[in-house]
Amino acid sequence: MNSSSDVPAVDIDGCAVRVVDAARVASVCERMPADRDVVDTADVFGLLSDPKRLRMLMALLDGELCVCDLAAVSGLSESAASHALRLLRAHRVVSVRRAGRMAYYRLDDAHVRMLLDVAVAHIEHTEAVHPEREL
Repeated sequence: MNSSSDVPAVDIDGCAVRVVDAARVASVCERMPADRDVVDTADVFGLLSDPKRLRMLMALLDGELCVCDLAAVSGLSESAASHALRLLRAHRVVSVRRAGRMAYYRLDDAHVRMLLDVAVAHIEHTEAVHPEREL
């Protein structure tokens, strides 16, 4: 209690009321994906958050490429590109086709393409605010 007014102190970043619209909160909770699906989705966004991995994925919008070519467009070594592609493949973001000793990567499905297309369209139509960057 605040000694001067006997009013409970409220954290400026907190809410004084825990649920304002209980019906809406219940509705949102019902539609919320399972916890595991939310974690898996966050993992995919984490993979997309690396600019060099994202360059590889953007290159794959034009069709499949081998590890060497993906390394060249991303600025990664072939070893680092191969590691990144293993991560992306494990999360079903890319898939691979083997032809002899060569491995050709492509976006796994139309959902990945749509996700990239929407992200690029969003950036092209908005101006991001980056306070850490100098103007």
